[in-house]
Amino acid sequence: MLPNFFKLSSKHWSARFLLTVIAFFTTISVGTLASVAQNQQNTRIIATFLPIYMFTRGVTGDDAQVDILIPPGAEVHDYQATPGNVRELARADILVKNGLGMEEFLEQLIANAGNPQLKQIDSSQGIEPIEDDHDDDHGHGHEHEEGNPHVWLDPVLAQQQVANIRDGLIEADPANAETYRTNAAAYIEQLQQLDEEFTQRLAPVRGCKFIAFHDAFPYLARRYGLEQMAIVELPEDSITPSDIQRVAEAVEQYQVKALLSEPQVDDKRLQQIANDLNLPVEQLDPIESGEADPQYYFQAMEQNLQSLERACQ
Repeated sequence: MLPNFFKLSSKHWSARFLLTVIAFFTTISVGTLASVAQNQQNTRIIATFLPIYMFTRGVTGDDAQVDILIPPGAEVHDYQATPGNVRELARADILVKNGLGMEEFLEQLIANAGNPQLKQIDSSQGIEPIEDDHDDDHGHGHEHEEGNPHVWLDPVLAQQQVANIRDGLIEADPANAETYRTNAAAYIEQLQQLDEEFTQRLAPVRGCKFIAFHDAFPYLARRYGLEQMAIVELPEDSITPSDIQRVAEAVEQYQVKALLSEPQVDDKRLQQIANDLNLPVEQLDPIESGEADPQYYFQAMEQNLQSLERACQ
């Protein structure tokens, strides 16, 4: 009886051993996958406002949690940080900003958050700024000591911003470096195609002069041979005859063919001026409001391109 008992026990022992080994390695595999997913989920990235959020999401794809600090449509220049913003930064791992003085509120906000582990990525690092126009007659109301910060509206400088974001994320989160490189390459390729389209379609109207009501477009104008001639500040309430006169003088001086407004500006007031001067009104979007989708940048820039074509024809 002893040999039969021994054989039976060996068979049962082998089966149990095999199941134990399978269960052990299954536990390791599931645990490893859960750890990777947890690492990705726990890397909290905050982008300051819409264009920077779109560029950051273009680099991370859906593999990281990216939040936006300033709600789309809120005025970035005069933004007042909230207690909720302090809590967000206190829990964040990475902060991505435009830089060049655009987010003037950040220094105090970061100090209040008390998060010494927070890594900051300046997307405008290495970009030479255009000096702000401080003309007393045509002031834009948002002076920046570090120069004009609206670099994201130039598709070529936008490529540099995306590259800066990519490099910063790789340094802060090397485990996902390959994902960041792959996504950034695809997004930069789209920006290159956008640049080519602007270059081709605006070539026939090089030298076109335009007047804006917000000093957001000097990089875009310089890139494609256009001239942003003046920034005419308008009151926030009602238009006065002196306002119309100031615009009329600028129109006559620079021989512009259209007034370039923004989606956020009261069209009725500008339409009143345009009617008095017999000029069309076109819209240029600084992309500080809109959809929180990386592809929205290209939709808005296509609309800007069409507006410039019409304004300069």
